[in-house]
Amino acid sequence: MTHHPEQKGFTVWFTGLSGSGKSTIAEKLYHELKARGMKTEILDGDVVRQNLSKGLGFSKEDRDTNILRIGFVAEMLTRNGVAAICCPISPYKETRDAVRAQIGDFVEVYVHATIEELAQHRDPKGLYKKALAGEIPGFTGVDDPYEVPERPELVLDTMVETPQESLQNTLKRLQELGYIEDAMVMVEGDRLHSGMTDLRVHETGHVVEEH
Repeated sequence: MTHHPEQKGFTVWFTGLSGSGKSTIAEKLYHELKARGMKTEILDGDVVRQNLSKGLGFSKEDRDTNILRIGFVAEMLTRNGVAAICCPISPYKETRDAVRAQIGDFVEVYVHATIEELAQHRDPKGLYKKALAGEIPGFTGVDDPYEVPERPELVLDTMVETPQESLQNTLKRLQELGYIEDAMVMVEGDRLHSGMTDLRVHETGHVVEEH
């Protein structure tokens, strides 16, 4: 399916704790939108920190600044007919709401997983264990708040959904909102890494699927 040249821009904003699956789903969505002939970009929180927000720390002010910068770029992309996919933790409701108001065509997707699940099963670097032990101060969800969205357009529970199921649910919601015409999954099998997220890359250049 080809998309019309007058593509309407929009932003899909994945928010959730570190390790909840935001980047994995964002990467899958990127390839789906590309397969539809749509212009799309990913703004990953960690990748933006290494470039646009280099030098910022993790105080509330610095976190807010990082999110507002991502929102600024997403608004420009959206205004120019691009589907912007954002996947920063974005822990504070007030800042997410400010970005929503700025962008307008904004689809907030809450990617849910509990601290217990993340610490026990999705903590390859041991960061949650260190934070829970008090070794990393100001860690989101442990001793720094994560404010759960109150009325997101979509909730993805990655404790019960596979990444592919979360992708399907995202496509279905985007179709319901009128941003895509067809919710069918078009890309099967391994996906080449977009280069825009911090997901692990196989030596072949494909995304390493995390389970």
